[in-house]
Amino acid sequence: MLDFLGDLRRTHMCGVLRASDAGKKAVLMGWVNRRRDHGNLLFIDLRDRTGVTQIVFNTERDRTVHEKAETLRNEYVIAAVGTVKLRDANTINPNMPTGEVELVADELRVLNESKLPPFLPSDTALTNEETRLKYRYIDLRRDAMQFNIETRHKVAKAIRDYLSSQGFFEIETPFMTRSTPEGARDYLVPSRVQPGTFYALPQSPQMFKQILMISGFDRYFQIVRCFRDEDLRADRQPEFTQIDLEMTYPQPESVWAVVEGFLTAAFAAAGFEIETPFPRMDYDEAIRLYGIDKPDLRLPPFTDVRDCLSSENLSDLAINPNLPVIAIRIPKVGELSRKERDDIKPMFHSKGGARVYEDFKRIANRYAEAAEKISKKTNMAEGDLIVLVAGSAQASSGEKETAFAPHRKVTPQELAIYTSAGLLRLALAQKYAEQHQCFQKGDFRFLWVTNFPMFEWDEGEKQWMAAHHPFTSPHEQDMKLLEEGVESLHDPLSPLSAVRALAYDVVLNGTELGSGSIRIHRQDVQSRIFRALGMTEEEAKARFGFFLEALEYGTPPHGGIALGLDRIVMILAGAESLREVIPFPKTARAVDLMVDAPTPVSEKQLRELGIVVRKPVGQL
Repeated sequence: MLDFLGDLRRTHMCGVLRASDAGKKAVLMGWVNRRRDHGNLLFIDLRDRTGVTQIVFNTERDRTVHEKAETLRNEYVIAAVGTVKLRDANTINPNMPTGEVELVADELRVLNESKLPPFLPSDTALTNEETRLKYRYIDLRRDAMQFNIETRHKVAKAIRDYLSSQGFFEIETPFMTRSTPEGARDYLVPSRVQPGTFYALPQSPQMFKQILMISGFDRYFQIVRCFRDEDLRADRQPEFTQIDLEMTYPQPESVWAVVEGFLTAAFAAAGFEIETPFPRMDYDEAIRLYGIDKPDLRLPPFTDVRDCLSSENLSDLAINPNLPVIAIRIPKVGELSRKERDDIKPMFHSKGGARVYEDFKRIANRYAEAAEKISKKTNMAEGDLIVLVAGSAQASSGEKETAFAPHRKVTPQELAIYTSAGLLRLALAQKYAEQHQCFQKGDFRFLWVTNFPMFEWDEGEKQWMAAHHPFTSPHEQDMKLLEEGVESLHDPLSPLSAVRALAYDVVLNGTELGSGSIRIHRQDVQSRIFRALGMTEEEAKARFGFFLEALEYGTPPHGGIALGLDRIVMILAGAESLREVIPFPKTARAVDLMVDAPTPVSEKQLRELGIVVRKPVGQL
């Protein structure tokens, strides 16, 4: 027989009672976390989001209440009324904040029962993720998930408070807008009242936030939901949350200072202190030192050790003497077994003829002098892992020149070596640095990566694509290259390869937290960028006509950035997946297992929308 709550009111949360509360009357409400029956004494651990308090039911105090308590099972919802009492010295639980006290119950109300859950929030061993996601309401009761969601709340509030203090207005932008696909596919929403037409869910509020700058709001922000119909990836979500901001008349440094300010507040809300300003690194330098545009600064940069090897060494090892020989150093790994060294080769993904030399010990045995020079140049210490990546002498001769060659500081052949080494460095770090606990908790290494290429060559489409997005401003000094490049749109050696964007990424420990740029505020420059991307004037007007028109009405210079809130919280919570910090996530197959979505809809709904469902082209 269940009870009604009636006029009973909770006086304390389950995790707040302390020794100083002894003797007080208290009313606690929550879930039965654990039950221990000792005959005349029955102990219930009662749980809510703040923690657990032990409740004692004693037959000598009230047999009727004790008998009622005997019916309780895990996850029943109850209210307990009683007196807070100090525990005996030998029963104090030092592992619980409430471990010095217990509630001696005088009254019990059973507010709801529970079926036996497929797993318990108190379980120490996690069940498989699919079961957790199907019964997410049970999973969210676990301490770890409660902590993650609370951290998310604190971080979001700290960011809101900081940006508000800096004069930013939080302004909502539409969720249903026009489709302007860039990169990922849009999620389309059919219109019933305008048959045959569609809205799109926004991949980003990009054009709306720029229009807000045109509208005179000066400083905008939004913690906003965005949607991307991407191909399946292990840890991507089709809907995600980003911290979006825009401001007028900025230099890049103006945006960086704001971001560093709200990240300082966000990390402080989670109990961490970070150092500002963040270091800055040019894109080309990041490629040369780390082989990637989001380097993990907790590990040493590359060292080019080509000069440590004699021409005979290079010839013997079949290494191209005209390309870098990259030494990757992972500290404190210790000596690897033969099997572990063999495991390195499958991690390596060669780009353009790059080769990996994973057994430095063998090189040292054959070329002692060279190995000694490499050890010295890389500052190798005992227990450090050294792996070499170099260009193959056989594969590199006569290699076809591709984009970047005449204009970029890094040649295509060098880029192949750097990229191959960068990917391997990340794989080695993930496998060995974490395995050997080389990373310390709270070691946050932020970085601004700047001056990205404006365009990148798409070999499949045989045309230039926006490396960031088409509303990013090029460097003023590169406008001549842009004008020249527009005359050679389908040439991979076009001057477009050398145009730099006023774009910047904020990176943390090898993870890109966010991307931003100074935007194009002049209609003539924006039209030129669309032309460089292969759009005719008619195509540009059809897709972005409203925006091009808005640029003609006194648009101030402006810029901004968007950071992934989910990623930030994942790092702060020490979680391994975005799904651990999103209350109701999708699987890697973009399925919500709890509500069983997506699902087919009725024929009546389809008729109202004028839609006929047929198999996609690839499935016909």
